[in-house]
Amino acid sequence: MSTICVPKNPELIRMICDEAHNSRLSFHPGSTKMYNDLRQHYWWHGMKRDISDYVSKCLICQQVKAEHQVPSGLLQPIMIPEWKWDRVTMDFVSGLPMTPSKKDSIWVIVDRLTKSAHFISVRMDFSLDKLAELYISQIRSEVYIAVLEETVGCFSTAFHPQSDGQSERVILLEDMLRCCVLEFEGTWERYLPLIEFAYNNSFQSSIKMAPYEALYSQKCRTPLYWTELSEGKIHGIDLIRETEQKVKIIRESLKAASDRQKSYADLKRKDIEFQVDGRVFLKVSPWKKILRFGRKGKLSPRFIGPYEVIERIEPVAYRLRLPIELDKIHNVFHVSMLQRYRSDPSHVISPSEIEIQPDLTYEEEPIRILARKVKKLQNKKISLVKVMWNKHGVEEYV
Repeated sequence: MSTICVPKNPELIRMICDEAHNSRLSFHPGSTKMYNDLRQHYWWHGMKRDISDYVSKCLICQQVKAEHQVPSGLLQPIMIPEWKWDRVTMDFVSGLPMTPSKKDSIWVIVDRLTKSAHFISVRMDFSLDKLAELYISQIRSEVYIAVLEETVGCFSTAFHPQSDGQSERVILLEDMLRCCVLEFEGTWERYLPLIEFAYNNSFQSSIKMAPYEALYSQKCRTPLYWTELSEGKIHGIDLIRETEQKVKIIRESLKAASDRQKSYADLKRKDIEFQVDGRVFLKVSPWKKILRFGRKGKLSPRFIGPYEVIERIEPVAYRLRLPIELDKIHNVFHVSMLQRYRSDPSHVISPSEIEIQPDLTYEEEPIRILARKVKKLQNKKISLVKVMWNKHGVEEYV
């Protein structure tokens, strides 16, 4: 089979690449596949490099191709507090059954140093003033400023819940609630104080003790562990020294746990940096009514944009200049939500026709059912339907 030697003519090379990549007979293959297909018939100096560069700058590929790389952004350890209840994290467990007192959610507040937690029953329509009143009355007023400072940090990036891992970890209380309701019956609010006690009296590997012991510098009595705790054993300066020593041990344990977690996490992550004034794509998710991330969503763009980077907030957080139609979205994003835009003079950036929701999802609505059939399995039958979706061509009906 003869091979055509192509002269180093940029327009001719681009014409060949366009036909091998963008035509109705190719449909955007990757650089390796495209190179191996072309090398059977064509050759030019720097062919592999040119094909790789061409594919990397393809606008359609940048918007729809999945990333086959480790997640972006090295783990950023949370600062270890100096003292108990200096800094807290908070989260909400929502969507619970309504109780007789009209509560449907739990406000989870965790001390970052001792890991001690408070679980407060609330309603999701409570105002900020009401939540502040609950915090002052049920936690302690002297740390209120620290809570405000911490809240800003907790919500610094959009759609990246990993930034507040401690509160996320306490979401296991949902499982504890299920156990209580199934075992003892009754509403979940009835057992919430007992669940809070059980959590605070359980060993935490990161601090090498239970949160109760870390907070009060002594173990808690329970029917299972009933030890004599003599009163007035430690007085004055000795009590202060013992408390300071306990806090020092806790901080050292937290530092060791944080370093260990970072070393493990960074093995499966990559460091990445974007230039201010550069442009990036923003990751979005399909949401078709009930079915999220369904089969149909795979036919839609994975990224929208590109958008200009206007500020680097933290090593792994950037502020973007978003268009007016996305003004309801917080414009600071973790690097895992971003993808570098590789520009090319041939690109024509048109406004996206997809209506993006504030949570960076978009809805796709079915227009009509085109066909039906019944698929027989070993022990049952299932109905299959072919659906026409809005804003999609015939080849994308599923």
